Amino acid sequence: MNDMSRQSGAEEANSPAPEAAPTSSEDESLFDELGALIDNGRNYAAAELAFQKTRAALAGRSIGIAAVCAIVAIILLHIAFLALAVGLVMALEPVVTIWGAIGIVFGGLLVLVGGLGWIALKNAQKLGRLFSPGDEGGEA
Repeated sequence: MNDMSRQSGAEEANSPAPEAAPTSSEDESLFDELGALIDNGRNYAAAELAFQKTRAALAGRSIGIAAVCAIVAIILLHIAFLALAVGLVMALEPVVTIWGAIGIVFGGLLVLVGGLGWIALKNAQKLGRLFSPGDEGGEA
């Protein structure tokens, strides 16, 4: 029986002690950790803000370059169509008079513009029906 009491005494000595209330040094280390976490959060936010500013500047520059290229392309396309119209007038002039050639080219361009305008109008109406409240089963 004496051996059992020694064993139970040894088990009690080896068992972990009940959790004690945190000491002031543990409180300070917890506050230090919280302070470091807040500092890390601030550093992360500052770095993310700087990254987004840099990305926005790069995107703005790319948009500017794309816009300039698109404008120049549209201008060059306009010049190409003018050259085509002048070439058509010059090609038709021997067949009909100069005024006849101008009239044919001008009339053809007006018909082309009218057709493109009609297609644009129909697509705009379709888009308007897609976003209008009311009957959702409108024409396709």
